[in-house]
Amino acid sequence: MPEFRTSDNLRLWYEDQGDGQPLLCLSGLTRNSTDFDYVLPYLLGEHRVIRLDYRGRGKSQRAPDWKTYTIPTEARDVLELLDELGLAQAPIIGTSRGGLIGMALAMLAKDRLGGLCLVDIGPELAAEGLDVIKDYVGLNPSAKTYEEAALERATLMAGFDNVPAERWRDEVHHHYRETDNGLVINYDARLRDAVLDGGTQPMADLWPLFDALEGLPLACIRGANSDLLTPETLAEMARRRPDMIVAEVPGRGHVPFLDEPEALEALNEWTMLL
Repeated sequence: MPEFRTSDNLRLWYEDQGDGQPLLCLSGLTRNSTDFDYVLPYLLGEHRVIRLDYRGRGKSQRAPDWKTYTIPTEARDVLELLDELGLAQAPIIGTSRGGLIGMALAMLAKDRLGGLCLVDIGPELAAEGLDVIKDYVGLNPSAKTYEEAALERATLMAGFDNVPAERWRDEVHHHYRETDNGLVINYDARLRDAVLDGGTQPMADLWPLFDALEGLPLACIRGANSDLLTPETLAEMARRRPDMIVAEVPGRGHVPFLDEPEALEALNEWTMLL
């Protein structure tokens, strides 16, 4: 199992597959490297795909201190992974939280960032979407089995249309563990403390982080029904970066699966610039 130790002695899991141009894939807040299972077949063959489970998520070790579940600490973990792999820099596909980490790296260590594809995230986060996250983060689902959870997900996931039942079954297997007492989340429940603690602080201005991406290949893939990245924010991003590759995926909320035709077209166009 590929693992490395962070500078604060935490064991983090990653997967390193394929050959060619490295691509570092960073997942959403409560999610893990399986976020990229659907797009992986389209990337392998041309790219070396590296996927990380953040501290406290998936197969990575839970942190002794939940206060380290922050974007700056997770950005440091990413840099240490690049060091571990001997990579001077890498482009990042960043879904939600992963995109925020990518923007932070543009400010903190731009020379290590070879480009950024933002997946349903930008420098302004809609309050509606943040409230949804706060409602579920760190809590186990009410469903007791994978099958129950898949059926629930099909009705609860706002903004998703025409998703095959098999995809929802895959999703619940990615993000929950089935136990004798029902389903449990496969990340540290104390992530809720970190999120709620962060919510007590004034919202930081993230536009300087976005502007720090100047000169880097940039793309943004938005779910057309997203409750976190608004059309207005996307329009301002495009105004500031007219060269940014933009795709909106119909029938998808937060976040697209990335194997939709619109997402694949944008990813292909972006990777041609790397």
